[in-house]
Amino acid sequence: MSAIETWGEMVRVEHAQSDRIRGVRPTDTWSQSAAQFRADPHRTDDRTVETLRSRLNPGETLLDVGAGGGRLALPLALTCRNVTAVEPSPSMCAVLRETARDYGIQNLTIVESGWLDAEVEAVDVALCSHVVYVIEDIGPFVRKMNAHASRLVMAILFQASPISQAYGIWEQVHGERRHALPALPQFLPVLEELGIRAEVTELDQQPSRTFSSLEEAREGMARWLFVSPGTDAMTRLDHVLRDALRENNGVWQVEGARPLQPCLVSWETAGNSR
Repeated sequence: MSAIETWGEMVRVEHAQSDRIRGVRPTDTWSQSAAQFRADPHRTDDRTVETLRSRLNPGETLLDVGAGGGRLALPLALTCRNVTAVEPSPSMCAVLRETARDYGIQNLTIVESGWLDAEVEAVDVALCSHVVYVIEDIGPFVRKMNAHASRLVMAILFQASPISQAYGIWEQVHGERRHALPALPQFLPVLEELGIRAEVTELDQQPSRTFSSLEEAREGMARWLFVSPGTDAMTRLDHVLRDALRENNGVWQVEGARPLQPCLVSWETAGNSR
């Protein structure tokens, strides 16, 4: 099986398992959490933003695929001539529009669409951050990004799926192994198969997910595991969480959870695809 086929199969298997456990897939998976992705575009303590900004030339145009609430698109708009933000989630787009309006950022074009269906103009630089894990058609996805960037493509991925910290709890609650989504180790062979020569730069580690209370941890884990209140699965989750969580100075997290390691994967587009 090729790297692209392996990637697609991992996504299909994970989605099938999720849909079986969850039941009906919501039309907007970010409706309950989009507000958490609002951030001050003028913040100066975000080293990921500064790393990305260092790769941009003043006045360039930027495409942010899966822009979410604009945590990267909006601060980078302060450097770029124009930013095109492609985002399929209506709730994320609402946060993005509101934040741009509140901070007076006008050089932003929002395209409410999935990437493969989006109609956008070519730009100097294309970016996607923590998006590709769930993309089944990874070949067309990457090729389209490559085709729309005249100079550079940048992608940010973790070494493992963002919710991999909950995989052990999933198995205890649902009685089956959690199928993993692909991440950086599977992405690099995909690029190689596409004839793309990429550079990988480690970014600052991100601490494992924390919660401000036991109830918040319970609610967060229930969302990750597709567990509904009043069900047998919730009873099992409550039992598992007694041993799975640890508390330190009022902060709760999964016992043994490790920091997440994000990496910036970048490549120049001229003559770097097939």
